[in-house]
Amino acid sequence: MRTHWRSAAVAAAALGLAVSPVGGGAGAAYAWGAAAPARQAVPALTVPVPAPTPAAGEFPQLTPAVARELDTAIRKVMTEAKVPGVIVALSAPGKGTYIRSFGVADKATGMPMSPGLNTRIGSETKTFTVTALLQLVDEGKAGLDDPIGKYVDGVPNGDRITLRELAGMRSGLFNYSADEDFGKAFLSDPSRPFTPQQLLAYSFKHPVLFEPNAKFDYSNTNLILLGLVVEKVTGQRLDDYINREVVAAAGLKHTLFPVGAEFPSPHAQGYTDQTLSGKTANATDWNPSWGWAAGAMISNLSDLRSWAKTVATGTLLTPATQAERLKVVPSLPGAGYGLGIFNVQGWIGHNGSLPGYQSLTVYLPGPQATLVVLLNTDTDYRGNEPSTLFGQAITKIVTPDHVFTLPAQPVTGH
Repeated sequence: MRTHWRSAAVAAAALGLAVSPVGGGAGAAYAWGAAAPARQAVPALTVPVPAPTPAAGEFPQLTPAVARELDTAIRKVMTEAKVPGVIVALSAPGKGTYIRSFGVADKATGMPMSPGLNTRIGSETKTFTVTALLQLVDEGKAGLDDPIGKYVDGVPNGDRITLRELAGMRSGLFNYSADEDFGKAFLSDPSRPFTPQQLLAYSFKHPVLFEPNAKFDYSNTNLILLGLVVEKVTGQRLDDYINREVVAAAGLKHTLFPVGAEFPSPHAQGYTDQTLSGKTANATDWNPSWGWAAGAMISNLSDLRSWAKTVATGTLLTPATQAERLKVVPSLPGAGYGLGIFNVQGWIGHNGSLPGYQSLTVYLPGPQATLVVLLNTDTDYRGNEPSTLFGQAITKIVTPDHVFTLPAQPVTGH
């Protein structure tokens, strides 16, 4: 979920990183799903997904005719949403592969987008951080129902909020990136580094929003805490641990948890309207440390195509732990959120957004289809995140029974 705040002096936000399957838009922070009585468990159910063997015609052959239809739909979204450039990969075993790039990677030079570019992936980082946590659960070094206070001191309700509730966005902790002072601090100097402790301070000055597990509310604060858990349990820096135990273990060659603002070439320039003036700016070299465990990572198309299946099928986890991950709380028709992962109309994965970039990486189990969309802007179009618009346009063509749909949120003063 992207949450913006706009005022006469400042046009800042929850800064795009706060992406969830609720959809984009400006305005207040929206809780996803109806509230349950305090401390009463929210029913964890798995949103139905396609059967292992796809029905005839469920996923089409990616013929030249289908490719032309996809080209047209993607270009239409680009034009309407004013997206500078986008890269798309769609494939399924026995059905062919569609890989295209459209538009420009750099508006100043006209350099075209291309499939080999690196990109910032924002909240897709959450899938890596939660995978690291679940690996530690598999090793018996942490428990999903451990209270966060066992690992991190000073957390409001820390004796009652569990690691499961943090990963499932049901902690009730205020989202630090929705704090007005944080927005001003970041946008006044986008190159500045933030520590996890500084980020948590922006959250903890606010009262808790609700009792643990009472309802869903997407909060980057949850992932900062889980990153600290990984560091506490392993005795290692989070970036080192994830780069070795998750990225390398998954066989990814172009994925990185950066220490600072480093951004391997080649990459597209990223454009955002999340600025103090509200005018579009180049955010390519902004320091993503403010996202840390919730959104700092970098990847590329080929790695994300591989990661889509890895994270959705649980390659790095035991079957029992992966089953826990995929238990989602239904909140919108056909959609729900599990442990650092969503299921939207059967598509399993996550999206990502931070100033300048958006991404969508999802997997449909029945036909074993993978869809990755990467673009170099995070500017909303009529309250919708452009990555969602691309996902919807593409899936309407190839999986009309499983259309990736997230409703737009109300826009306020934007």
